[in-house]
Amino acid sequence: MSIASVQKQPDTTARLNNIKAMIEKGKTEKAKAEANLESFTKQRNDVIAELKALGVDPENLDTEIAKLAREEEEALARAEELLRG
Repeated sequence: MSIASVQKQPDTTARLNNIKAMIEKGKTEKAKAEANLESFTKQRNDVIAELKALGVDPENLDTEIAKLAREEEEALARAEELLRG
């Protein structure tokens, strides 16, 4: 065994250990991402179910929000009118 091959071995071992650590970190990050995705999917499904229970189609949510904002403004204007009268 030459001196050059002995010097390369620790460097190679360190590089391999670094790669192993990166793989393990990647596995951990993947597991976290999968858990987050599962959690967010459940939350999304829960919100969609709540909206449907309220009679709101999730596809028309922006329209429903705008409609409620108009109704709120009209109710406030009517209340102000009644209080002035």
